[in-house]
Amino acid sequence: MIVLACVLFAGLLLYLRVQPMPPVSFSQSTELLDVHGTLIDSFHNGQNRHIVDLSSISPNMLKATLAIEDKRFYRHFGIDPRGLARAIWYNIRSLDANGQGASTLTQQLARNLFLTHEKTLSRKIKEAMYALQLEMAYTKDEILAMYLNQIYFGHGAYGIEAASNLYFGKRASELNLAESSMLAGVMKSWKYYSPHMDYERSRERQKLVLTTMAGQGIITDAQAKAAYAEEPNLLPLTEKESSKAPYFRDYVRSVAVGKLGIDERLYDSGGLRIFTTLDLHAQANAEAAVAKYLEPHEELQAALVSIDPRNGHIQAMVGGRNYEENQYNRAFATTRQPGSSFKPILYLTALQQEGFTAVTRFMSEPTVFTYDDGRKTYSPQNYGNKYPNKLVDLRYAISKSDNIYAVNTIMQVGPERVIETAKSLGITSEMEPLPSLALGTYPVSPYEMASAFATIAGGGVRREPVAILRIEDMYGRVLYEAKPREQQVVAPQYAYILTHLMQSVFDDGGTGRRVSDLIKRPVAGKTGTTNTDAWMVGYTPELATAVWVGYDKGRAVTSVEAHTASPIFADFTERTLSAVPPKLFEVPEGVTTVYIDPATGLLATADCPNPRLESFIAGTEPTESCAGHGAEPLPGQQDAPHQEQERNWWDDLKRWWNS
Repeated sequence: MIVLACVLFAGLLLYLRVQPMPPVSFSQSTELLDVHGTLIDSFHNGQNRHIVDLSSISPNMLKATLAIEDKRFYRHFGIDPRGLARAIWYNIRSLDANGQGASTLTQQLARNLFLTHEKTLSRKIKEAMYALQLEMAYTKDEILAMYLNQIYFGHGAYGIEAASNLYFGKRASELNLAESSMLAGVMKSWKYYSPHMDYERSRERQKLVLTTMAGQGIITDAQAKAAYAEEPNLLPLTEKESSKAPYFRDYVRSVAVGKLGIDERLYDSGGLRIFTTLDLHAQANAEAAVAKYLEPHEELQAALVSIDPRNGHIQAMVGGRNYEENQYNRAFATTRQPGSSFKPILYLTALQQEGFTAVTRFMSEPTVFTYDDGRKTYSPQNYGNKYPNKLVDLRYAISKSDNIYAVNTIMQVGPERVIETAKSLGITSEMEPLPSLALGTYPVSPYEMASAFATIAGGGVRREPVAILRIEDMYGRVLYEAKPREQQVVAPQYAYILTHLMQSVFDDGGTGRRVSDLIKRPVAGKTGTTNTDAWMVGYTPELATAVWVGYDKGRAVTSVEAHTASPIFADFTERTLSAVPPKLFEVPEGVTTVYIDPATGLLATADCPNPRLESFIAGTEPTESCAGHGAEPLPGQQDAPHQEQERNWWDDLKRWWNS
């Protein structure tokens, strides 16, 4: 009979060896990390779990688990005959078939992985079969690791790593003997032995674990008493915090699943680590600035997108005032007109045309423009119907947001060229080649505007905006790594000249003057206002940011509400760069600066009342001096007006200060 039993058992093992076993897989939390590796959010499709290797679990926890759950784990083959015989004998004597179980740790794992917890003979037979298959397919250490990563510890925590963090706020590798013995006790039934459910009962179970460990010689009696005397530093149960960047989180998901082709189930519960470009410091400043300036306006909405022009990294994103109330991400809304904030794209196009410079002048007065071979007319108006009724130059037009100058410009350069420039800068929204394009009448998104201005801030280099730097699977294998494209779409000289002009928006009389006292560093930007939208788009050498403010239903914004975008921009920029020393915009080779007379656009003389430092492509600066004030040209301008002056950082600083 013994020989027959051995033969039958060997045959069973051979049979189980060739039978397929259900795949072993754990749902594991996916982590979203910022550019510094700080956790933004984690999502786990119902199971908060973080898989760790056996080497990343405290030896105290391993010893406590084996002592209380399966002391003969390393000596049996998945089923413990001695324990089974003892349980059968006990149950016969007590006349209770369910009196005492004999499940090994491997059997528990098999039950939790593949079966239900119903107490039937068929389930117990399947449990034993699966346990044998597990033992043949995996090493003992692998089985122990799977068990500790799979077991439920209550309160949403699956596996030892999540449990260690939930109960004690530390990693599984850091658990001491007292903490390990308490968690080993929770394994039997978290409803009975969780310290958050019944603290006294949990302590009794912990004492049993420690006594068992001492009885097996794993620890001494003194160590057991000392561990029990140690009061556990339990963390209180708290509700899951809301995501620190919910709109950005949703955007990352759309990119990963929709663009990169990551499977949704893998993304939600595959234990991925997604390294993003977001800077949580910048994000907190963005959310705080939006909340601060929208607070007095109950229904007013806002969007903010900020990009590092040096590498295209999206550093902050706000899609609305309250994600819990409305998840629509307005950062990508392509239904809002940018108004005058679009004009820099027009002027960048013009500066690249022969004969157009910073001192190109147009008459700013009520004007009727004809187009389409004279069949149509267009009559733009300046804000408040205010006109200087004189020739004005480009710096004046940008700082005052003169609409007549803008339409004169687009009529000269052609709207088709403006659309080409916009697309080269990253704007993909549809536009019509009409004169009204000069005033930003075609909708674009804040994301597109931030991307376009980041290209200008980056010296004309178009760097594809990036949100995801790298995606790793649960084993650390790289599934995706960003390799963004870079292309020089505008010569750096033209980008710098436009930047120099846009700095005047924050000067006295400029449309951004209300926030000039909030900004402590060189910054270029442009405001934009329509009946329903308010914009502020600008940049420093380190940060390009677009801010939109308005109502979801297209309700008109008041004059007070229209001035909300600029302080959001200023507050965010200064707080985010508070630790960064102010930096001048770098002057590229091929740019020269001369003093000009604003009234005539000619070289300033010593008697010109308001000389202004202006930048030009070398060779395009004025060569004729102002004769209206009867004096010699300013020193340094009369000898070699076409030669670029030597520069150093001190001269650049003085020029910026004077301008």
